[in-house]
Amino acid sequence: MNEIRGTSSFTASRPEEVFTNARLVLADEIVNGTLVTRDGVIAEIQPGRSHVPATDLDGDYLIPGLVELHTDHLETHYSPRPGVAWNVMASVQAYDGQIATSGITTVFDCFRMGSDEDNGYQPGEMRKLADALKAAQDKGRLRADHRIHLRCEVSSENVIEALDEFRDDELVKLASLMDHAPGQRQFQTLEHYALYYKKKRGMTDAQFETFVERRQAESAQFSAKHREEIAEHCHALGITLASHDDATLDHVEEAVRQGVRLAEFPTSVEAARASHEAGMSVMMGAPNIVRGGSHSGNIAAMDLARLGILDVLSSDYIPFSLLHAIFIIARDNEEIPFHQALHMVTKTPAETVGFDDRGEIAVGKRADLVRVHHDPEHAEHVPVVRGVWRTGHRVA
Repeated sequence: MNEIRGTSSFTASRPEEVFTNARLVLADEIVNGTLVTRDGVIAEIQPGRSHVPATDLDGDYLIPGLVELHTDHLETHYSPRPGVAWNVMASVQAYDGQIATSGITTVFDCFRMGSDEDNGYQPGEMRKLADALKAAQDKGRLRADHRIHLRCEVSSENVIEALDEFRDDELVKLASLMDHAPGQRQFQTLEHYALYYKKKRGMTDAQFETFVERRQAESAQFSAKHREEIAEHCHALGITLASHDDATLDHVEEAVRQGVRLAEFPTSVEAARASHEAGMSVMMGAPNIVRGGSHSGNIAAMDLARLGILDVLSSDYIPFSLLHAIFIIARDNEEIPFHQALHMVTKTPAETVGFDDRGEIAVGKRADLVRVHHDPEHAEHVPVVRGVWRTGHRVA
């Protein structure tokens, strides 16, 4: 039910393939065994070695393909330097290659809706990039399965105008409501806001004061009505809704009223716990885990994991961090076994957006698989991706 676009390379019949001598990471245990794929899905799971010719994985892990709900990394490939716009098709393909070789087989690519403090992109620029993504996917140029995540800056005057360009796009399956104005969410104190923007832009005190006043006025004028309009639009089309940088119980209550399913990057333990208890999936950045804390001074994702209120990880700006982080979580927390940590990047994100055909090694699920080598005695626990399969096709 979740396939949107097919190409000859990904819809053709696949021969049976057998993987053996693998550490199969199932939903509730790890089994040394054999896995058989047939016609793009997992057909058999057996303990022990295969008695028929098979691909020997030499004891490596075989895990479900990772499911990434929030990454801004496509922008880095499209605009690698200030003022530089790279060829859109080349950008998409280079980005897709990095995604797939990081073990990600389903990815939600973030597209900015509305100008924010970074001024965003020119009108139509996000649509042009999305059109290149769709064309590449239609023609079988991409290794991962791509969907679109709209990052809606609700305090922006032009967010609805930007959204109009995506209203009929069938790849749009997730939208987040964010307000980066000073005094809101991530930047509740001007001290953090000044550190992030005043220094970054080299503003004088007077320039910064004018800038803050303008952004606060825009937030007061537009945020509330844009939140409601975008939420209504998403519910009408079955698009999963996410909140962003919730900091208070009032923020969480607002998210509950608007039918939010995903709480992205809450900035306080209080907000994270309330979101989790309300049935939302709490997302934090995998780079936060790898680095040992937030780069912006907010709560540490590992603290939420230890409290049992971290549900989903996002690679955000480093694709490989998604895989790396789960090994760190399992290493540093005896109460969180590896197969349970893996849910944060496979099963739970898939379920959050209503994808019931992937995210788990189980008979009947898509044969989205990743072969991972991990030697805890070497290389600071950094895993190695040795193979990636999407619907039974080897893509890396």
